[in-house]
Amino acid sequence: MMSHDTSTKSISLNSYGIKNAVVHYNLSPEKLHQICIDNKIGKEADSGALAIDTGEFTGRSPMDRFIVKDEITKDKVWWGNINLPFDSDKFDKLYDKVVDYLSEKEIYVRDSYACADEKYKLNIRVVNEYPWSNMFAYNMFLRPTEQELENFSPEWTVINAPGFMADAEVDGTRQHNFAILNFEKKIALIGGTGYTGEIKKGIFSALNFILPVFKETLPMHCSANVGEDGDTSIFFGLSGTGKTTLSTDPNRSLIGDDEHGWTKENTVFNFEGGCYAKVINLSQKQEPEIYAAIKKGAILENVVMDDNGVVDFEDTSITQNTRVSYPIYHIDNIREPSIDENPKNIFFLTADAFGVLPPITKLTPGQAAYHFISGYTAKVAGTEAGVTEPQPSFSACFGAPFMPLHPTKYAEMLSKKMKDAKVNVWLVNTGWTGGPYGVGSRMKLKYTRAMITAAMDGSLEAANKDNYHVHSVFGLSQPRTCPNVPTEVLSPRKSWNNDKGYYKTAQKLADSFKENFKQFEEFANDEIMNGGPLV
Repeated sequence: MMSHDTSTKSISLNSYGIKNAVVHYNLSPEKLHQICIDNKIGKEADSGALAIDTGEFTGRSPMDRFIVKDEITKDKVWWGNINLPFDSDKFDKLYDKVVDYLSEKEIYVRDSYACADEKYKLNIRVVNEYPWSNMFAYNMFLRPTEQELENFSPEWTVINAPGFMADAEVDGTRQHNFAILNFEKKIALIGGTGYTGEIKKGIFSALNFILPVFKETLPMHCSANVGEDGDTSIFFGLSGTGKTTLSTDPNRSLIGDDEHGWTKENTVFNFEGGCYAKVINLSQKQEPEIYAAIKKGAILENVVMDDNGVVDFEDTSITQNTRVSYPIYHIDNIREPSIDENPKNIFFLTADAFGVLPPITKLTPGQAAYHFISGYTAKVAGTEAGVTEPQPSFSACFGAPFMPLHPTKYAEMLSKKMKDAKVNVWLVNTGWTGGPYGVGSRMKLKYTRAMITAAMDGSLEAANKDNYHVHSVFGLSQPRTCPNVPTEVLSPRKSWNNDKGYYKTAQKLADSFKENFKQFEEFANDEIMNGGPLV
């Protein structure tokens, strides 16, 4: 596919306070790739992809993400340890320091947009200190045509200065890095971190406020695909649960892999123009579409590579959070534009390291709201310092770090849409079976794919219509049979071969759910409260 960004237009950044900068405007990814190689700030993998190191930060820094508290946000944002307030005056002073830092430098600017549905389109200007950050913006945001660029007017601006270090005592930050959203000025200000995910998550967080508050649209941290019959499926899940892997299906067209809106007109649209996939333990056999997308134009982050450019996807010595970004057109089977209607199935993905949740269960509306608000997965030993055994991890709406409003606002919107559209909701455990992490084994991808396929084509429901088993601890309806899946795989209790150990662990996890949900109880109705564990 041709690049749309060979614009010869030049722009000035004086209006942003950036003076005497050498501005590279909408350079092609090929050009940006070459600049990185020539300046030795990136290497080329044998696949042709650009490999870069993001430096000190190889992931998001949630405690350094702020929202400016002003007339727009003060009464609407759910303030707390996720949405940290930032003072308007402090923002202005810090902004002035950042643009002063960027002055007289070589700067990379890209005009792009978010939201594939024309009615919700958000024009974005991204100002980057580094060329590979600008190439990331090319991959991840939607790409305007040459004609659209002629009269382009940005609504939001991302100012991205990884080399700028804040002075926490003076600037009001927690430490030297920061990502701050200002809804009044429509600016995402990012400094002190080279992790590119902060760029896309800044805009995602902004849309998570704008869409429900002003556009009656539910923003979702999910992937989505559509079948030949026009049936759309939505996949919610935290990092590492299989969101990208399971939505990238050769038999279905990919709408998008991470961030979507569900409109009042009952359409689902992608916010983005690309994919940002984890590549830990990536293999050509297990995930051929993602593996094939890693070619010229893709950016590998923090991977270990030998002198011949061969990547060792199993090497996590830099980080567990190794990633690749690529434009969505690197995947063969995609929906163009990235929008469709008729949502039929929603899958909540969880990697349960305790090994007690069934591999697939059907949820009632109350259970769906409860599990959506809970947003459960588990951390396994070794993924973080100090984690020596599985730990439950809850992230409201499967994306709490990016949700400026109270989680129940999003849950109420989802509940209403689910009922109106008569959607089936499934909880899928892509984690452990036969025992917890360290004892059992990870659920085989081929079985998870078979269960999801059966749920989507109706054969799972047909085979279990009056035959679901109700889980005695969680109250979830688990199928007794599924096409192309051995029956023993469907029952976590049977796979353990240790009833006492199974129920003790299940109860422990149920208690964790209940403890976590206490913070939401006063906002949740009876239907939602009844959707939790039975005991």
